[in-house]
Amino acid sequence: QGQLVESGGGLVQAGGSLRVSCVASGRTFSDYTMAWFRQAPGKEREFVATISWSGKITYGADSVKGRFTISRNNAKNTVYLQMNSLKPEDTAVYYCAAKLGPTSTGSSDFTSWGQGTQVTVSS
Repeated sequence: QGQLVESGGGLVQAGGSLRVSCVASGRTFSDYTMAWFRQAPGKEREFVATISWSGKITYGADSVKGRFTISRNNAKNTVYLQMNSLKPEDTAVYYCAAKLGPTSTGSSDFTSWGQGTQVTVSS
């Protein structure tokens, strides 16, 4: 199934920006729909954004629309999440995930997961 490795998390002040990345290996990256999910302490994992294999279809959760942008570079086997205007409630572990087939917002549809990267937004 290959491996997904996230990076780029860290501590940022409210209103700031951060870009997290996820590099895929051991698979034909361009075959896969990719997504970002996040999980805050004591909360369930929630959908953030998804992108089709071609990059032409993207969709984000209402809570991040207008602030977060998902993109991918198939030549680099990498998917990105650009996060702007960060809020303390964006604090969570961010996970990338992969699946074959169309885009989805359901975590159970994704078959491969990274280990996560911590994003902390201070007020």
